[in-house]
Amino acid sequence: MKTRPSSTQIVPRSFYARSPKIVARNLIGKVLIHDLNGERLVGRIIETEAYLGLADPASHAFRGETPANAVLFGPPGFTHVYLIYGINDCLSISSHLDGKAGGVLLRALDPIAGLETMTRLRGLSGTQNATALTGGPGKLCKALGINRMHHNNMDVTDSGSPVRILDDGYRQNKIQTSIRIGITKATEKLLRFRAIIEKP
Repeated sequence: MKTRPSSTQIVPRSFYARSPKIVARNLIGKVLIHDLNGERLVGRIIETEAYLGLADPASHAFRGETPANAVLFGPPGFTHVYLIYGINDCLSISSHLDGKAGGVLLRALDPIAGLETMTRLRGLSGTQNATALTGGPGKLCKALGINRMHHNNMDVTDSGSPVRILDDGYRQNKIQTSIRIGITKATEKLLRFRAIIEKP
């Protein structure tokens, strides 16, 4: 999962201007970057969930546009950082067809660079595996120092943005599709995507 092909490019806005279901699957294997205080924190996206806007009772956009969810109705390719359970920030990316709403929740990363800082931000010590460090949407945001106050509505397609998503040529061959977790509505939809990582 951590090999880096020679060419790297930012994922363009057109990538996100599709159904969240398509975007969620195709984000598996892409690279999330946060430039924090002069250090680059990097992880490969290994788990996502799609939320289908006004057609999806589990989506934050389901009840219509509000100041809190406006990013999901705006241009695709922007961060939507929101709080769950009054404790954990979560990161999704606005993804939808023209005139629609929707987003993709980033659920887990395979850390690549900045592991010591990620561990410190999580309040952990010693060596941590990917599941313990960034294996959940709240863990992911804490490890990368991403929060609602400072990182909502950032353009991940802008090369000057502190938070962006890159394509380094890596392709995930095996992806598992399943129902979403941690929700109480539309629980039957197969909109969760996870990389199957084969150990050598």
